[in-house]
Amino acid sequence: MSSLFTPQIGAVLSADIAVPEHARELRFYKQVLVTGDTPLWGHHGANNLGMPVLGLGARIPAFEHLPLQWMPHIQVADVSASAARALELGGTEVMHSRNAAGDSEWAVLSDANGAAFGIIPVVDAASIPASARGASAHAAVGRIQWLDLTIADADGTRDFYRQVVGWSVQDVPMADGDKRYADYNLLGADGTPSAGICHARGVNTGLPPVWMLYVTVGDLEESVRRVEPEGGVVLKSMRGEGGAYTYAAIQDPVGVCIALVQG
Repeated sequence: MSSLFTPQIGAVLSADIAVPEHARELRFYKQVLVTGDTPLWGHHGANNLGMPVLGLGARIPAFEHLPLQWMPHIQVADVSASAARALELGGTEVMHSRNAAGDSEWAVLSDANGAAFGIIPVVDAASIPASARGASAHAAVGRIQWLDLTIADADGTRDFYRQVVGWSVQDVPMADGDKRYADYNLLGADGTPSAGICHARGVNTGLPPVWMLYVTVGDLEESVRRVEPEGGVVLKSMRGEGGAYTYAAIQDPVGVCIALVQG
């Protein structure tokens, strides 16, 4: 991905969710995500660069209709136009915030498969703290390193997001046994991959059809170890040549999925 917290079309800044059993969920994420010397969350949900990354809210009545998924906040050129296009293409508008003048501020949408995501205007670069400006995408623990969506209809879903978000597309050659196919990188305005659309086959078999956030942690081995004692489940994991974890897809105590990678 490009530099952290980039103000451009297609870049992902943060994500949020409204959960039941909020106290239990908060404990889970504080245990699983806050490992290593420079953890993800400080006292106010900010990462070690001072930027908010994940918002974990209580599932109050006003939010009960929201999908129980981590929803990335994706920057678009025009929130109103993107929301209208999503509806034309078979998506759903879950929430749409407008100001007193009726102008769109942000929206929560879902695609035809039920994967939820938020859209926001391209942020003002001046709103990004000096500590985070120009930070290398490979330098900070406590960020969304990547996100992807594993789905049966990868081709149709790719086209949906290309039109709704404004992403361009890059093929990623894949193999399933002796069968060849392509998954897709979704590119932001600067041409750097921001997200991926994957076919539900091969190495991606069994992953849920939701936007999966890849969140960096300081000590992946320790984070994975804490998942089950805190009531979660490790759905899938990978280890490198030296035997250390490189990736783990996990499910939290209320059934929400997220991926962990080493920062």
